[in-house]
Amino acid sequence: MMYRGLMAAALMLCAGFSATVQAQQNTIPSPTLDAIRARGSLNCGIGTGVAGFALPDSRGVWQGLDADLCRGLAAAIFNDPAKVRFIPLSSSTRFTALGSGEVDVLFRTSTQTMLRDTTLGLRHVTTYFYDGHGFMVRANAGVQRVRDMAGATICLIQGTTNEQVTADYFRSVNVAFQPVVFERTDQAQAALVAGRCDSFGTDASQLAGVRSSMPNPREWTILPERFSKEPYGAYVRRGDDNWYDVVRWYTTAIIEAEEQGITQANAEEMRRTAANPNTRRLLGVTPELGQSIKLDPLWAYNAIRAIGNYGELYERTMGENTPVSLPRGPNRLHTQGGLLYALPMR
Repeated sequence: MMYRGLMAAALMLCAGFSATVQAQQNTIPSPTLDAIRARGSLNCGIGTGVAGFALPDSRGVWQGLDADLCRGLAAAIFNDPAKVRFIPLSSSTRFTALGSGEVDVLFRTSTQTMLRDTTLGLRHVTTYFYDGHGFMVRANAGVQRVRDMAGATICLIQGTTNEQVTADYFRSVNVAFQPVVFERTDQAQAALVAGRCDSFGTDASQLAGVRSSMPNPREWTILPERFSKEPYGAYVRRGDDNWYDVVRWYTTAIIEAEEQGITQANAEEMRRTAANPNTRRLLGVTPELGQSIKLDPLWAYNAIRAIGNYGELYERTMGENTPVSLPRGPNRLHTQGGLLYALPMR
């Protein structure tokens, strides 16, 4: 009996300590979140233009996976997806812009790597897209594999992991190539079309986006080989743990929504009728998730209502019924053979 009493007292002490720590954490200021609220909008860093991720439409409105993730984050904070300012950044300027405070977060096809995470004063958050480096060539070039491109000129984007991946591969097979480096994707695309380059080397998803906006997409083929792991994650500045938590768990919530079958269309009904405790927590029926990251209890519900779950977002921006038409592949849920996996939200 004495042992049980001691255990009960220890559990109560641990619970009290945990509650005290959580209360203290909730009083720690978040400079980034406070600045966003004072400004009245989210400054979101995106790419300079790649179909499927971020590209202005005919009305000048940014469309794509990254652009909509920015809108969803604005909805989680303000319950208004329009309260976002899109800031296009080149690969070579994106991390400097984030570090200087020009943007609050990067949703910008940025690969998570160890050196980026440990040497730039930034934190990558959680993976929202899995990709790999590839090459695109003219369909009539007679190139079946990358080894066939001995001596080729290859368009590359400055400041990306693709520069190193390309150099490492050709060095490993003892084949020469000539890099032609550009600051922006549209510049590399124009050079490729003009014949200045024999190939364009970058992540396969971006190659699919570039090909979709070519004058004649059928003239181009993406070689099937992949030469790297390119997991995309949002980036934030180091030193603001609460803002890191907001971006991390917002991204997770969009994936969790697909796992639970919560969509843009049914989110309201599920919030009213769901008996599943996980669903009730995610949609703010019980408030603890929002409280833990200093957001409204309906933060995830508002984001889902604004942009949908991950599957809806993917199909709308680069699914088979879009010009990009990129199979989900590793970006399917883990229950469907993919790599996407929402961490437990409890």
